[in-house]
Amino acid sequence: MTPTADFARTVARVVLVGPALPPLLLLGGCAPAHAAALAVADAALFVLPWGDAVLALAQGLAALLTPVLVAALAAALARFGGPLRLLLTQALVERLVRNATDFALNAVAGAVRGRRLTVSVGSAVIARAVQRALDQAPAWLIRAAGGGEGVAEKVFRSLPLEAAATAGNTLEPALERALGSGSAREAARGGRETA
Repeated sequence: MTPTADFARTVARVVLVGPALPPLLLLGGCAPAHAAALAVADAALFVLPWGDAVLALAQGLAALLTPVLVAALAAALARFGGPLRLLLTQALVERLVRNATDFALNAVAGAVRGRRLTVSVGSAVIARAVQRALDQAPAWLIRAAGGGEGVAEKVFRSLPLEAAATAGNTLEPALERALGSGSAREAARGGRETA
């Protein structure tokens, strides 16, 4: 631009716009009657379809997070499934022993709940409880309890027996009565250990 054009522009700003600008700003900012109102049609031009964008974003996040959540759930099941299965199996074994013992206490003559049992009555209760457990419980639960011998040991420990009762004079006769002779029991134990 030439120096003359620059000078003319500067003069026009100072002489024409300078004195008129402050009163216009004052009138436009302070007096609402002079303010230009926005047309209703202009407001409709600025509507943003944000609902569609949010919906698309939510669908995209769901598509990304669903496999991650499924994998996390599978990992949690894998991590806690074994211990949870063990806890449930132990609870079922304890319940089996308790139910079989309760049945045997009711079925054997001379056995009274809450009283100390003699050696002969205790042996009969153990044998009856083992037989009930073997007859009524599923095979996998009997295996989890340690077989018939495991059930018998658990029943033996849960009974209130007199002081003279030992595993030799109470548990062994009960095992022979419930599971058969000692040699058959030893053969069954040997087959179970090799399997």
